[in-house]
Amino acid sequence: MTVSQVGPPEVQPAGQQAPAGRVHGNRAVLTASAALVLAVLVLSALSLSVGAGEVGAGDVLDYVLGRHGARDSSRLSLVVGDLRLPRTLTALAVGAALGTAGCLLQAVTRNPLAETGLLGVNAGASLGVVVGIAFLGAHSGYGYLLWAFGGAVLASALVLLIANRRGGGSPMRLVLAGSALGATFGGITSVLIVNSAETYDRFRFWVLGSLAGVEGFTKLTSLAPVLAAGFVVALLIARPLSALALGDDLAKGLGHRPGVIRVVVAVAVTLLTAASVALVGPISFLGLLAGFLARAVTGPRLTAQLVLAGLIGAGVLTGSDVLARVVSRPFEAPVSVIIALFGAPVLIGIVRSRRMASMGMTDPAADEGPKGGRAAAVRRPPARKGEGGSSLVVRTGSLSLLVHRRAAVAAFVLAAVLVGAVVLSAYAGQSEMGLGRTFSAVFGSGDRFDVLLVQKFRLGRIVAGLAAGTALGLAGCLTQTLARNRLATPELLGVNDGATAAVLLSATLSGTFGAWWAGPLGALAAVLVVTTVSGGLGQRGYRVLVVGLAMSALASAVTQVVLSRRSLNSAGSLYVWTSGSLNGRSYSVAVPVLIGLAVLVPLALVVARHLNVLRFDDSTAASLGVAPGRVRLVCMLLAVGLAGLAVGICGPVGFVALASPVIAGRLAGPLRVPVLGSMLVGAALVVLADTVGRVALDGAEIPVGIVTTVLGGPFLLWVLLGRSAATRV
Repeated sequence: MTVSQVGPPEVQPAGQQAPAGRVHGNRAVLTASAALVLAVLVLSALSLSVGAGEVGAGDVLDYVLGRHGARDSSRLSLVVGDLRLPRTLTALAVGAALGTAGCLLQAVTRNPLAETGLLGVNAGASLGVVVGIAFLGAHSGYGYLLWAFGGAVLASALVLLIANRRGGGSPMRLVLAGSALGATFGGITSVLIVNSAETYDRFRFWVLGSLAGVEGFTKLTSLAPVLAAGFVVALLIARPLSALALGDDLAKGLGHRPGVIRVVVAVAVTLLTAASVALVGPISFLGLLAGFLARAVTGPRLTAQLVLAGLIGAGVLTGSDVLARVVSRPFEAPVSVIIALFGAPVLIGIVRSRRMASMGMTDPAADEGPKGGRAAAVRRPPARKGEGGSSLVVRTGSLSLLVHRRAAVAAFVLAAVLVGAVVLSAYAGQSEMGLGRTFSAVFGSGDRFDVLLVQKFRLGRIVAGLAAGTALGLAGCLTQTLARNRLATPELLGVNDGATAAVLLSATLSGTFGAWWAGPLGALAAVLVVTTVSGGLGQRGYRVLVVGLAMSALASAVTQVVLSRRSLNSAGSLYVWTSGSLNGRSYSVAVPVLIGLAVLVPLALVVARHLNVLRFDDSTAASLGVAPGRVRLVCMLLAVGLAGLAVGICGPVGFVALASPVIAGRLAGPLRVPVLGSMLVGAALVVLADTVGRVALDGAEIPVGIVTTVLGGPFLLWVLLGRSAATRV
C-alpha cells in the first residue's frame, strides 16, 4: 500500500476529476451528516417537549417563536426558558464535546478503545472537582472548571506518557492503564468524600453524570468559550493528526512535529472533557460510541470523523437524557446509566471484531498453541538457578509428601508476616494501649475496657479481614491461572462489582442488609455474562478483560443509582461499604466465609495439581489425563464463590486478588501455582490495609478498599508496564 493511500487526503490538481470511490465516499459522508443533523433536531425538539411541568410541544413552540404571548407566561418561562431549553443546549454541547474528545483520543493513540472514561481522564477531572468542593467550596461553573481542568491535564499527560512507552500503545495495555489511573484517582476521591457528609451529598448525584441539575444559562454561558476553544483546536489539529497515522518518521517527513501534535491533542481533549465534567459530571462510553460509529461511516478521514462524532455525541446524549426522564417516572434515571446500556454493548462489539485480532487483543493461549508454532510460550518455564533438585520427601509410614523448599520457605515467611500484621492490627488504634496490655487483653486479662476493645471490636474485625483476604487471594490465583493472564482477576472481570450490585439490590428489595448469599449470586451472574459474551475465560483471555470492564461499568452504574435513591444517612453508610470497609465487621459476619473457606480451600488444593498442568496448552493437558473444560468450570465456580463471599463481608476490596498471586509467585518461584502463598498474602494485605486506614487520619477512618485501590493502581501499572516477559500483555 502506498503512502498516498493511507495518508491525509490530497488536494486534486486543477481539471482532474476525483476518483469515483472518493466521490461515493463523500456522498455517503454528506448523506450521513444530513441524517444526523435531522436526528439531532428531532431529538432536541423532543427534549424541549418532554418533562415535568405539563408543558406540551405546542406551548414550547409558542414560547420559542414568541407567539400568543407565551413568553409573558411565568410558567412557560420557568419550564421552558429556565429548565428545558438550557438543559437541551447543555446536552447538545456536552455530547458534541465528549464525542469529539473520544474521536481525538482514538486517533492519537491509534486505539479504537480509547475514550475519556476508559482512559481515566474523566476520573482525573472528577478528582479535581471534588478537591475544589472539599477544600475551597467550589460551587460554580468556573470553580468546577478550573479544578476539572487540572485533574484532566494530569490524567491526559499520564495517558499519553503511557501511550508513548515501548509497546504502550496497544489497545489492551492502554485501556488497562487507564483503568489503573481511574482506580487510583477514584480511590483518592473517595478518601476526600468518605468522611464528609456534605461533600458526599453533593457528589453522589453529580458523579452519576446527570443533566437534572442544569437550571438557567449561567453555567453554560460561562463555559461556552472553553468548549468553543476545544472545538476550534480539534478542527485545526485534524490534518496534522491524520499525518501522524502514517507513523512518526513519515509525519516528520511531511513537515509535522509528532510531539507537538500530541500535546495539542491533549490540550483539546482536556478543554472539552474538563468543561463537560464541570457542567454535568463524568459520563463514560459516549466518546467510545461516537468515535466508533463515526469511523464506521467516514473511514480514515479524520476531519469528517470529528464532525460526525460531534453530531453523534450530541444526539446520543440528548436522546439518553429524554429516556432518563421517562423510563422511571416520577423519578429521573441518571443519563450515564442510559448511555452505559448503549456503550457497553458497543465496547463488547469492538473487542469481538476481527480488526482487534491484529492489534494485540487475542489471547496468547489461543494464538501460540501448537498450530501457531509457538508452543514455547505456554511451556513450563525453565528452572532458575537454585530451583532444580530443591525438593525433599517427607515420609510417614506408607504416606509420603513432596515438599518444595523454596515454596515452603516462602510460605513460612508469609505466615510470619501475617502474624506480624495481626499483632500490629490488634495493637494499633486511637487508644493509647501498649503492646503488653494488648497481649493481656487478647487472652482476656487486664483492664475490662481493654478486653472489650480488643476482643469484641479489633479481633472480630481482624478475623473478618483474614477471611476476606484469604478468599480474595485464592480467587485471584484461580482466575489468573485458568486464564493464563496475570490481569484476569475478579475486579477486572466484573465479579466484584456484580456482587456489590447484587448485595445492594437485595438490601433494597428485602429491607435488610447483609444477605451473605447475594454476593455469590451476583458474582456468578456477572461471570456468566462475561464469559458467555467474550467466548470463554480460557479461550479469549484479553477479550474477557475488556468485556469485564464493560460489565463493571454497568454494575457500578446500578450501584450508584441505588445509592442515589436512599436517604443521606443510609446512602453514606452504604457508600462506605461499597468502597470496601471492615468497620463494624465481626465474627458473625465472617462465619459464612469461614465455612465457605473450610469447604473451598481443600477443593482448591486438590485442583491445584491440575492447574499446574493447565498452564500447558489444552491438548498437552488432555494427554496428561486432565480435562481442561472440567477444571476450568470447577476453578471458575470456586473463584466466583470465594470472591462473592468476600464482597459480602467487606464490600469490593480492589487489587488484593491481583497482587496476591503476583507477590506469592515471585516468592515461591514460577514452577507451581502459589495457592497457599496467595491466601497468606491476601490475608496479610487486607489486615495491613485496614490497619493503615484506621491510623492514617486522626479521628477518621479510611475504608480498607480505598487504601488498596489507591495503592493498587500503581501496582497494576507496574505489572502492566514491566519489561518482564511474565508480565507482558
